[in-house]
This record gives sequence, C-alpha cells and structure tokens, in this order.
Amino acid sequence: MRVAIVHDWLTGMRGGERVLEAMLDLFPDAEIFTLLHVPGSVSARIEARPIHTSPLQRAAFVRRHHRRWLPLFPLAVEALRPRGFDLVLSSSHCVAKAVRTGGAPHLCYCHTPMRYAWDQLDAYLPPGRAGRLARLAAAPVAAALRRWDAATARRVDAFVANSAHVRDRIRRSWGRDAAVVHPPVAVERFGRARAPEDFYLVLGALVPYKRVELAIRAAALARRHLVVAGDGPELPRLRAIAGPGVSLLGRVSDDDVAALYARCRAFLFPGVEDFGIAAVEALAAGAPVVARAAGGALETVVGPTISADGTVVRPAAGAPPGVFFAEPSAEALAAAMLHLEAAPPAEVACRAAAARFATPRFHEGLSREVARLLGAAAPAPVRPRAGTAPAGAWPVGPPEAAAAPRVARERSR
Repeated sequence: MRVAIVHDWLTGMRGGERVLEAMLDLFPDAEIFTLLHVPGSVSARIEARPIHTSPLQRAAFVRRHHRRWLPLFPLAVEALRPRGFDLVLSSSHCVAKAVRTGGAPHLCYCHTPMRYAWDQLDAYLPPGRAGRLARLAAAPVAAALRRWDAATARRVDAFVANSAHVRDRIRRSWGRDAAVVHPPVAVERFGRARAPEDFYLVLGALVPYKRVELAIRAAALARRHLVVAGDGPELPRLRAIAGPGVSLLGRVSDDDVAALYARCRAFLFPGVEDFGIAAVEALAAGAPVVARAAGGALETVVGPTISADGTVVRPAAGAPPGVFFAEPSAEALAAAMLHLEAAPPAEVACRAAAARFATPRFHEGLSREVARLLGAAAPAPVRPRAGTAPAGAWPVGPPEAAAAPRVARERSR
C-alpha cells in the first residue's frame, strides 16, 4: 500500500515529530509531504524518507522565520499534490489537513485545529506586547483563516484527535466528530534511575501559549530554582524577565532531556496543552507533574487541585503522580508546588501513569482507525525480522490486499 504522510513543517524535533516517527514505523515505505524542511533539523529516521516540499522551501526568508508567514500557508499546502497513493495520512496542527489528495482516502491525525486562528490569537499577539497595527491587521486575517480552515475540513474523510480535549475543539471548530488515539510516548527512553535535585523543570518549544513566564513568576514567589530547556521565539523575552533563580538552557539533546527529567524535583506544565507529551515523558522518568487543571493534562495527570491560597479545591485518592493548580496565576502554581513538596508523589505511581501512553498503544489505535477508513481488517501483530518494520506495520504491496474499493472523493481533488 502506497502511503503519503503530510506534516505541517519539519524544522525541529517536538511532539508532532515524535508522532510522525511512530507513523513512519507503521508505514515503512511512506513518503513525506511538508510545507518546508530544514535539513538536519529532525531525526535520521525522518530524514531517511523521501521528503517533498512546497514552493515555500525555495524562500530562505520563510525558512528562517516560518511562523511569521502563516497567511501564505493555505496557498502552500494547496500546492502539495500527493498523487498515486492509496492512503493520505495527515499529521496536522496547522494546515496539513487541507491537502488535496486526488481522491485517495484521507485520515487526519489532528494535534489541534489551527490555534492561531481559532482561540489563541491573543496568546500570540498579546495586548501590550504586540503593536496596535499588528493586532488590527491580524483580526481580519484570522477571520479569513477560520473560514478557510472550516471549509477545508470537508476534504478529510475521517479525523483522529490526540485527546478528548482536541476532539471537543474539532467539534466546535469544524462540526466534525473524531476518534481519540493518544500520541505515542517512548517511555522506555526514560528508565534511568531517578536522582532528584533541588530544581523544577519546564521543557518544550518556547512559544506564547506554553505560558513559561507563569512558571518563572511562580518559582520566584516560591523561592525555588527553575530550569527552562527549549528554544523558540519567546526566549529573548523570557531571558529579560528571568531572575537569578532561573536557568535558561536553550535547546538540549535527547540524552540531556532524559537526564533533566531524572534529576528534577518536579515538572511544571503551566499552559493549557492539547495533550502534552513532555508531561508524560516526565512521568515516565518518575518525576511528578504540576499542571494547569485544563486541557490534555486532565487525561494524563492525576492529582488534587490547589487554589491560589493553598486550598485543596478537588482532592485525589491514593498517591497520585501529580498536582493541579486551579487558576492560571503564578500564585496558584506556586501553591501547588509547595503542596507537592509537602506530600511528594511516589516514583512508581508516576511511571505507572505514563505506561498507558506507550508507543504500542498508539500503533494499535491508529491501525484500527486506518482499517476502519479503508474497510479492511487491521494488520495482525507480527514478529519482525532484523532490519524490517516493527510489529503491526502495514503490509507493502498491492493496495487491494489492504483496502476495500473506494468511493469517489471529488471534493479532495
């Protein structure tokens, strides 16, 4: 079966790229289509595949600052035309789901509807930090993007959401339903012995909706050391507000990430995330998580909810692996940090919570949804030989062996 995987862009290894790697495990001969690709910015497993790019690839100024050129992305994805494939699988948090497939069945694994256009414009252009003209210009652009985004959702035959939180956003934004398959977490990468030190950790892309500044202010209130690992457009601003108790490491290697999880007192998750792979990675390393009581964290973390004055708003039974803070304030996050220190979660509870999201669960769930779309039986797990695809990989060969006859999909052409 010939498979095309459409991914928004390849400019670094974040949660979406980990999902892409797991998709490539299932479809060993898949080809990748993307708006732009910075060579060397993603893993060797991704770089080894045929990668087809849009006309944006030829514009060096776009590659350097791609997020600034969001209004061009709808035109760019329209220029991607995967042809001759038996299945198109999009991995989309922006525009990948709008690709025209030429009639091939299209399954979209949705990380989120385009957050820049729907409900987080203020996070990217906040009052007081973005110029008045920029905010005035952004409003009609965002409205046009929402109309285009909703219209192109009709090109997708079936949606899979990465969380129940995102499934609800798909319903509100596009009027479509979705199955839920949580993203894969390579929990085996984080099995090293834990040796907690006296610092809290924030890790990920430094973009506005992550609310890293909330963690910086909370650490100052609690008089605790904070380590921030990651890179992104927010880094200069965060450096400007960080006090002496904050260490900004920039981008770190995978080995350093695992070591930071093993050494931190706890992982802070201050934003409202669609799912939040980093929080599950921290749990897999045995580190407890302090998370905002909203979004995808409600599906991955278990624990009591603490208000800004330290009151337990919602208790949790047993020895849960984390703590929630109720209000999106530095005071509430600081109170949750101190609550966790008073009753630190057990390492075994943290690791057990992460095991629910191991990569084989993702492979099983995505295979089931592909089979449902194609009208075929899901592939039976097989014992792989050395150098072959992993267990459960879809067969390569004539598509009729894996797919039932398809109806015409003129709307995707």
